Amino acid sequence: MSTLYIAPSACSLASHALVYELGLPIQIEKVAVRTPDSPIHAVNPLGRVPALVLEDGSLLTENTALLPYLADLKPEAGLFAPVGSAERAQIQRWLGYLATEIHVGCFRPLRRPERYSDEVSTHPGIQAKARQQLHQALLHVEQHLQGKTWLVAERYTIADLYLSVVAGWLLPLGEPFTELTAINRLRDSVRARPAVQKALKLEGLIP
Repeated sequence: MSTLYIAPSACSLASHALVYELGLPIQIEKVAVRTPDSPIHAVNPLGRVPALVLEDGSLLTENTALLPYLADLKPEAGLFAPVGSAERAQIQRWLGYLATEIHVGCFRPLRRPERYSDEVSTHPGIQAKARQQLHQALLHVEQHLQGKTWLVAERYTIADLYLSVVAGWLLPLGEPFTELTAINRLRDSVRARPAVQKALKLEGLIP
């Protein structure tokens, strides 16, 4: 059986919830990250989640790879799109935007400014700039969602699942992120799904 390694509150929540959404026979292993003795280091040399170890022992990482891979295992669920279709490319476009512009481009310096400067005195400035850039990057998503329920083709896809995870990280940030009503509405809709509720509970994020 394949095993998916996840960490509470991490971006791996997207792949975790997708396993339940699709009813896939994949074992879930919860691990710590950013600790030198975590078992994740024996699985993924980068020490990151999500990490999917397939039955043959090969390793897949990164949500931009895992979400499409998992969705393709159950195409009848309709959470991705056919190979060669423009709709598939649009979903991949949003996965890429969320992973690069928002997750790595904004949340990483916001949460871990020490990765960008050894000077502690510069960290508040790095975080302030990251917060500003995060709001600008999310405004692009917010504007796209005007008059829409979902990111692509007016149906729920893996892009919406990933966005809901990123949007969940906005909850402690307050203004001006609470004003992103379309994003927050999408997040709440996705979080209400039984599969996502199951993943949130296993990760200890809801009672």
